[in-house]
Amino acid sequence: MKLRWKVAQAAEIRWWQNYLKKKPKADYLKWKKEYWNTLLQETEVSIEPSDRILDAGCGPAGIFMIFDGNSVDAVDPLLDDYEQKLEHFDPKNYPNTTFINAPLEKFKLNQPFDKVFCLNAINHVSDLGLCFDILNASVRRGGTLVCSIDAHNHSIFKHIFRLLPGDILHPHQYDLDEYKKMLEDRGFTIQKNILKDQQFFFNYYVLVATKN
Repeated sequence: MKLRWKVAQAAEIRWWQNYLKKKPKADYLKWKKEYWNTLLQETEVSIEPSDRILDAGCGPAGIFMIFDGNSVDAVDPLLDDYEQKLEHFDPKNYPNTTFINAPLEKFKLNQPFDKVFCLNAINHVSDLGLCFDILNASVRRGGTLVCSIDAHNHSIFKHIFRLLPGDILHPHQYDLDEYKKMLEDRGFTIQKNILKDQQFFFNYYVLVATKN
């Protein structure tokens, strides 16, 4: 699994380079902020000025971008690569955000957060169980976790992809019920299950969960 994760991480930075090379910086960042604001409205998660926020697996243009009035921690193991190789990411543009260049498995928690976002990230981690444990510890009791997943639609392909690198960017292969159970077993209640995109192999969902 560690080898698959390393391969996935190497592929991830190349994917971002190819994806962004023809996208003007200002236009892309404007579009991305609009995307995150729309997603936040769909989740119906309200952000208070006093909320401490964690963006786990933030990437170069994560939801941290829209929380100008909050204290934000943003964690990603490729932040140094993003800063060096992508003109679209400049940490100085987000003075209220503390960027932490580390995999989620090594994130050191000081105190729980009111809102935790893990978007387009949990499928990419090395140790899935540990990362869900860390997300659980990162949310205060009564707080909210917003987590997006790519979930298998067909059991047969789920098992085939576990054996073969059919999806190099995603080292983990589970269905929606399995992901929901991972959260519920850790004391979360699923409040919303938003289907964002539907494809043959995977559906893309955003789960909104409250910590009991």
